Amino acid sequence: MVDKKESEEKIAQLQLLEQNMQNFTMQKQQFQMQLNEIASALENLKDSEKSYKIVANIMINAKKEDLESELKQKKEMLELRIKKLEKQEEEIREKSQKIQKEVLGSME
Repeated sequence: MVDKKESEEKIAQLQLLEQNMQNFTMQKQQFQMQLNEIASALENLKDSEKSYKIVANIMINAKKEDLESELKQKKEMLELRIKKLEKQEEEIREKSQKIQKEVLGSME
């Protein structure tokens, strides 16, 4: 039997886990937006003869191959970050479900 204080602590843990999930979701959305921008840039780069990139608020001419390589590296990095966030989300979801069962079980 779980006492009232333990239940309150577990509920506080659940709230903290929920906040973490919200933070992960926001980060994941930001990364997905960046991925979309990169995918769009790569698509536009295929059709263009000249390519430019912005460095310190200045647009400079860039080699198409170098720019494409740089964008692909950024894309890979973002995909890895998203996978890591999804793994962390799943771990938190499982932990949250476990705590919820414990709290609900103690109320019966």
